[in-house]
Amino acid sequence: MVNLRGKLELAGVSLHYTDISGLEPAVVFLHGAGADHVMFEAQAAALAERGQRVVLLDLRGQGQSQPNTKRPTAELFVQDVEALIAELGLERPVLAGHSLGGNIAQELVRRSPEKYAGLVVLGSTWNAGPLKFTERFLLRLAGPMLALVPARSLPKVMAKASAVTDAGRADAERAFAQVTKRGFIDVWRATVQFVAPEAGYRTPIPLLLVRGAEDRTGNIALAMPAWAAAENVAERVIPDAGHLVTQDAPTAVTKAIIKFMAAETR
Repeated sequence: MVNLRGKLELAGVSLHYTDISGLEPAVVFLHGAGADHVMFEAQAAALAERGQRVVLLDLRGQGQSQPNTKRPTAELFVQDVEALIAELGLERPVLAGHSLGGNIAQELVRRSPEKYAGLVVLGSTWNAGPLKFTERFLLRLAGPMLALVPARSLPKVMAKASAVTDAGRADAERAFAQVTKRGFIDVWRATVQFVAPEAGYRTPIPLLLVRGAEDRTGNIALAMPAWAAAENVAERVIPDAGHLVTQDAPTAVTKAIIKFMAAETR
């Protein structure tokens, strides 16, 4: 496990991170809801070995960035990442986000595309994409449904739903167990706040879309192909991988990111 040596004091939390020096643009990895930086360790190590600057962090209220005394919101997550980028003096980094992290990354690019060199979204829904009535209903229902799961069972339930490999499920259960049930539901509600359809919006910087072939989380299996078609980019679907695609199939994801970096950000 990477030691997050850095610490940035923000409202209600000490944000823990590590900054591995190397060539620009830096790649800033943003993990999914209830997870932590560990989900990206394989990809970060491979990029660092190639001489790339890499930033890993634990988002507010998750992993090592606890305790958190301020309820997380979409806006607060965005402000946290912006503050860290400013603190580290990163110039036009590539944002690589999974699930919640992908939602945060999309919002950052949507607000200030000129500040970023590329966007990698893994296992995340399309913030700006159209939503059917049933999809809106299910988004609203997810929080109350999570509340019905007993706290002691939640890490195992979420791990089983998120990964298809034994290794992926084991680490997911470890990560989810670090977050209280109340904390996880708060993070989930913040995640939903990022969904803001905008007809005609297109990502104005290089974009890579990756998902596991067996990802059944939310509407990702429907939204990401539609997003790829709208943006006219190739969607990378990883076989034998679920929602936690970086851990179910670390080598395949790493190769996709390295190829994207070589083609789009030099």
